[in-house]
Amino acid sequence: MARYAMVIDLHKCAGCSACQISCKNENNVSEGMFWSWHITRTTGTFPNVKYEYVPTLCNHCENAACVKACPTGAMYKDENGLTLHDPDKCIGCKSCMQACPYGVINFNKKEPHEYWRNNEALIKGGTASGKETAEKSGEKIPYYNPDRAKTYEGIRPKGIVEKCTFCDHRLKEGEQPYCVTSCPADARLVGDLDDPNDPIHAMMAKYKVSVLKPEKGTKPKVFYLREY
Repeated sequence: MARYAMVIDLHKCAGCSACQISCKNENNVSEGMFWSWHITRTTGTFPNVKYEYVPTLCNHCENAACVKACPTGAMYKDENGLTLHDPDKCIGCKSCMQACPYGVINFNKKEPHEYWRNNEALIKGGTASGKETAEKSGEKIPYYNPDRAKTYEGIRPKGIVEKCTFCDHRLKEGEQPYCVTSCPADARLVGDLDDPNDPIHAMMAKYKVSVLKPEKGTKPKVFYLREY
């Protein structure tokens, strides 16, 4: 079995948010929600100002607070060290969200992809409605990735949480997460911490490594290299 981790080289990262867009595409994430997000900081006083952009996602923590807090076992660790979610066990109590120190778990407050069920045109007599567009495309939403449903609900229902899975459905096929392959700067990579020949070890040995909020004791498995 693997013990997956992600490295993100902040020196390579361009702050373009391609990871966020590709993640929504790959995982059929509803509008207003993001499994992949970012932290931005501006420090200093003009003209000595520093801007930082830090991509964020589920850290797949070794000591995952969300797993400990979940009363039903909906949040769990798999054999490869991934922190995953079982929608059939989720009761929407949000205990995982309260426990997570990183704010990377989303809650479906309403029916997902609501726009594509709306029968009102943006411009009456000039444009199609969301519902008509979805019907014409023959899908639940105009772009729907069926591969997501191989290991997780293709579209998660109202009343439960959802989050990044490191694209576990792609990892099972020997592929990198879609945020990795879509990054134009090649700033991120997922690898196996238990395989000494995995390229992530060379990357982590070469550069300064940090994690978000190490004081929380969750042992994150998203490692940041260098600085933005």
